Amino acid sequence: MANPILLTTPSRSALMSRIRSINTAPEILVRSALHRMGFRFRLHYRRLPGKPDLVLPKFRTAIFVHGCFWHQHLGCTNARKPEANKAYWRPKLEANVSRFAAQTEELEKLGWTVRVIWECETKDSEKLRSLLLSFFSRSVSGTQRC
Repeated sequence: MANPILLTTPSRSALMSRIRSINTAPEILVRSALHRMGFRFRLHYRRLPGKPDLVLPKFRTAIFVHGCFWHQHLGCTNARKPEANKAYWRPKLEANVSRFAAQTEELEKLGWTVRVIWECETKDSEKLRSLLLSFFSRSVSGTQRC
């Protein structure tokens, strides 16, 4: 891949326009893992603040699958702030983080549990499975998952 700093403005624009907000590869990995584990869920539920990527109504749990860069995953190497055009990127990324904090607060006020799965956590399928199980370990004990 070309050095991102050397891309022309039209090239950069074309590259950025291909980035999706729904049905991303990490999101599909999480959905597949949950489905294999027997959980059923709704996708991109518009009735809730922030339109969570996955909603498990039975557990009143909203799951967001966040890109490490776009949501600035603390301590993650994928969350580096761009060196070019800082005046544009800094406010944009900070707005993503603060908007999500407000959405989380709203969901919690409505009685929902909010969970975040980071893009980097989807790379290892066994670790992802363990993480997902930890989200529901208290809720699942003694009940059917489906």
